[in-house]
Amino acid sequence: MNAAQGKGKKSFDEQYPRDEVKQKIRQFISEFFTTNDQGEKNFKYRDQMFKIFEREEVTLFIDLDDLRELFPEVVEALEINTVRLREMFCEVMDELRAEYLGDREPPVRDALDAFIYQRVQMDRQHATEHADRGDQRTNRYPAQLMRRFEVSFRPDSNAKPLSVRQLKADQIGHFVCVEGIVIRATEVKPRAEVITYTCDTCSAEVYHAVAGQQYTPQASCISKECTEGRGNGRLHMQVRGSKFVKYQELKIQELSHQVPVGSIPRILTVQVVGEMTRGCQPGDHCRIAGVYLPQIQRGPQAPGGGSLTHDTYLEAFFVNPINREDLRTAELEGEITEEEMRRLGDASFYNLAAYSIAPDIYGHLDVKKSLLLALVGGCDQNAEGMKIRGALNMLLMGDPGLAKSQLLGYVDRLAVRSQYTTGRGSSGVGLTAAVMKDPVTGEMMLEGGALVLADNGICCIDEFDKMLDADRTAIHEVMEQQTISIAKAGIMTTLNARVSIIAAANPAYGRYNPRRSIEQNINLPAALLSRFDLMWVMRDIPSKESDMMVAKHVCYVHYKGCPPPRKGLQPFSMDTLRKYIAACKAKNPVMGPELAERLIDLYVDIRKESRESDDSTFTSPRLLLSVIRMATACARVHLRDRVSESDLDEAIRLMTASKDSMRTEEAKHVNRGTPVDQAFTLLRDLFATNKNEPVPMEQLATKCARKGISDEVLKECVDFYTTNGVIMTDRTNKIHFVLN
Repeated sequence: MNAAQGKGKKSFDEQYPRDEVKQKIRQFISEFFTTNDQGEKNFKYRDQMFKIFEREEVTLFIDLDDLRELFPEVVEALEINTVRLREMFCEVMDELRAEYLGDREPPVRDALDAFIYQRVQMDRQHATEHADRGDQRTNRYPAQLMRRFEVSFRPDSNAKPLSVRQLKADQIGHFVCVEGIVIRATEVKPRAEVITYTCDTCSAEVYHAVAGQQYTPQASCISKECTEGRGNGRLHMQVRGSKFVKYQELKIQELSHQVPVGSIPRILTVQVVGEMTRGCQPGDHCRIAGVYLPQIQRGPQAPGGGSLTHDTYLEAFFVNPINREDLRTAELEGEITEEEMRRLGDASFYNLAAYSIAPDIYGHLDVKKSLLLALVGGCDQNAEGMKIRGALNMLLMGDPGLAKSQLLGYVDRLAVRSQYTTGRGSSGVGLTAAVMKDPVTGEMMLEGGALVLADNGICCIDEFDKMLDADRTAIHEVMEQQTISIAKAGIMTTLNARVSIIAAANPAYGRYNPRRSIEQNINLPAALLSRFDLMWVMRDIPSKESDMMVAKHVCYVHYKGCPPPRKGLQPFSMDTLRKYIAACKAKNPVMGPELAERLIDLYVDIRKESRESDDSTFTSPRLLLSVIRMATACARVHLRDRVSESDLDEAIRLMTASKDSMRTEEAKHVNRGTPVDQAFTLLRDLFATNKNEPVPMEQLATKCARKGISDEVLKECVDFYTTNGVIMTDRTNKIHFVLN
């Protein structure tokens, strides 16, 4: 029975005859075409082929979608024996090249082209001179030396990428597509593909095609003259006549959502050759397609012996950084639907977008607005070589159980490029960069930490207060200069870390103690606090109304699996929010000089308040830059090209609200009185500024909004002082002081 089954099973060559497959490949490259809107035919691969033969291009990219459309059986063969099919494609290209060029040689572009041209001319001359004895030098060049092109395959558009953990032994030699994050990328170096030797006795040339990762150099000449004459000629490597290709090694790690609970992420080595090198950087989320192969290891016992276990690697044919692709798709292709655009154009879409961040979490609307601004970010400024960052840094500090970690987790999932870490689980080296020894070359190399991997993205650090002081000091440079300077193990360099840091921490005493000062509660150095653009203190204060709303919200989420519906607030999906954020980042709004006076007055008032108050945070000139960054981010959120006064008002309001969150209720009333008193103080200041002229209600409302005073409080203030005969409002809606 088993013999019959074995006899009936066809081998690969029987199932896919070599000549038949090569004929289909030739037909596909020469005849496949697409038709444009005008009905014109575009011979996609034939045009590529001609450019390669003229040395204008290097790589022939084969889309498996196109190949499957014509010859699905060839795709099946390629998926189970990729190395064999790739060699067939190269052989077909060799044949087509000979037909296309005929006796003409391709243009000479580099030294290897000149070397091949000279050797071919010498062969032709030798064949002409020794025609009667036959040409003994014909076909002595390896095919790899003569090929000045590469063949790569793009996977099917609907192919589902695998995780590193899903690669099994039965996929060895198969064409696979893997998704992961790049954690290490070596420098691009030349790798020998064909070694050319010259004999010092007979001047013969010997060619050695390198098939694996290592090779043994030939020592003695194997030409007929040396072997028969016993000349014992020694071979010397000829670099100019050897063929080298660009080589880079990547390490990819499976994504966090692909790792089972209780397991550690798995890592896969990826070898990238030729034009695919430099396709991605550490921190990129990549989709890589290639052939899954074993790495042969020699045993230590006997020469030529092999180990029973082998490491595996992926030889890449196609490298696609999916985060860049997603950004380009969202920004350039405009995949936001008409319904989504209609909702984004609504007047209240800013509040709706903020509500859509972690809608399962009740309240904290101002905190969510700040997170939205951090995701969008401001604009970097480069003035005379000095860079001013546009990324926003945030600190969420508060009592346990207020969903700080949940907010960080949602931002981590929402951001296109992000890293999530904790204070106790991170060291200074793990956050910045580590010096390691390259296993391939033996050289010392840098491996980026969480902040480097999150470059141009978000880094979420939970339990920030639990981090050791020595490790926390490592991020000072990143938070302001957006770089990491390294000077260790003979490596002196600067790495980019253009990242927004969003940290969550608990107060020094576990819960916020209103009897102690702000510095005692936060317990972080002023040099670090000044680098945060916004600091929110989230307090758990018992209140019957708020406690009831929170309990209802939590219960509804648990038995319905979604947040309770709110009138006029239907949250955006995460995909829509990503597209919207990508569209916002495409804007680069500028701030006009008309807003400078407002910024100057704001900074002077805050510095005066911090000087007069006994319980306030350290205020530095960085605060002014923080307001500018937030105003620019607000303009981006509203898809504007210029920062408006309303954007600056919102930035000032968030700044004021964040500072108020750090004060106790008693301190707020002692320093500035009740909200009604604050509104009346603003009215008196405006009256004095207007030289005792009536104050328009619109002017007072704008001033109150900048200070974070709501319209309801303003109305209560006007009604209270009107009833008491202090002020009155005329028909033009202007306010007069009765006792003036």
